[in-house]
Amino acid sequence: MQISYRPAAALAGCLIGLLAAGPLARAAGDAVPPPASEAPLPAGTYQLDPLHASLTFKVNHLGMSYYTARFTKLAAQLQLDPADPTKAEVTATVDPASLDPTNPPAGFIQTLLGPDWLNVAAFPDITFRSTAIEQTGPNSARILGELGLHGVTQPVELDATFNGGYAGHPMDPGGSRIGFSAQGRLQRSAFGIAIGIPAPGTTLGVSDAVAFAIEAEFTRPADAKGAAAQP
Repeated sequence: MQISYRPAAALAGCLIGLLAAGPLARAAGDAVPPPASEAPLPAGTYQLDPLHASLTFKVNHLGMSYYTARFTKLAAQLQLDPADPTKAEVTATVDPASLDPTNPPAGFIQTLLGPDWLNVAAFPDITFRSTAIEQTGPNSARILGELGLHGVTQPVELDATFNGGYAGHPMDPGGSRIGFSAQGRLQRSAFGIAIGIPAPGTTLGVSDAVAFAIEAEFTRPADAKGAAAQP
């Protein structure tokens, strides 16, 4: 089994969700060269490209809308073996102090980072570690993992989609690149963050359920000759 730059069923097993990708930079109207080759993606360690990664979440507010915010400081590492994508592993870390709410009023961020909510002084990291990958379609997979949040570790599931990849591209100095989208849900009360949850039968508050979405591109540097680096 080999992973090429084209979407393939073999790639679905390595779908890693941590963590909105844009096109390669180019002048308006310029044609984009094809990938340097259709060679398989090399095995080894891939790092998250922070310029092409995002983590957003939303919670229901008073039953009237979904309030959306994001974290801006992310790091992740993907261990990929194209010969057996189901054995891929990902670890990720999020800085909760990088919370970026939408149009926050005075003191709002400080409240969310304080002891009643994220309590970043006591819990400075959000972590994720994959434990298993289950293929669900030609380019989709379910990623099982452990999420560490607010001093509590709980299992979570991500529904991930493989968006594309290549072993190299003349306009991409980063070397090999692979991209994914993923979505998941959690109950914040399971992590000890229960403030403001509506009483049973009402919507007066902020929902226990938190939905989150990840866009992530991972890169592996090329060697001095321009070929994909080897493990």
